[in-house]
Amino acid sequence: MADIIYTLEGGVYLNITNKCPCNCAFCIRTKGDAVGDAEKLWFDKEPTIDEIKNAIDAFDFSQVESAVFCGYGEPTNAYDNLVESARYIKSINPSVKLRLNTNGLSDLINQKPTAKELSEIFDCISVSLNEPTSEKYDKITRNIFEGRAFNAMLEFTKECVKYCKSVHMTVVDVISAEDIEASRKVCESTGAEFIVRSFARGR
Repeated sequence: MADIIYTLEGGVYLNITNKCPCNCAFCIRTKGDAVGDAEKLWFDKEPTIDEIKNAIDAFDFSQVESAVFCGYGEPTNAYDNLVESARYIKSINPSVKLRLNTNGLSDLINQKPTAKELSEIFDCISVSLNEPTSEKYDKITRNIFEGRAFNAMLEFTKECVKYCKSVHMTVVDVISAEDIEASRKVCESTGAEFIVRSFARGR
């Protein structure tokens, strides 16, 4: 069984699925089988909600200030498990701050609006913007929703901004300085905060 909960640079992360509609050119999954203190982040089979809850029970969340749903997959690809496990952590420690790292394609993945519900559960939502145009976004993310993903991701982010007090959009510093600045403007149009992530650091 792969690690469901792992730590990295003092942070607590939850790895609840390996499924993802993207195959990003810079994805951390291509660098190894695990990060942080995890031994393995690739599942032989997708974890059930009971297995996720068991992992949560086995980890001491009583003193955890924040935790991030971000593993070797897109968390919203396991939407029901994501929602239930996040609420479960909050029931154990209501003060814990939960962040969702997502590609922002949840509405396409789940074929329904999801931003409002996720915003009610998570204290922070971080959306991977990646590139400033739909064409460049499709090229670097190699997603299965080609031609539709970019706009869906922007609309998801705008909805999150309506309901969640902290929403970020991120790019990784593998793109050009010009595209980073163009991405900043795209991010500003959604109302989210813009963050440039380091590829070398991974998170």
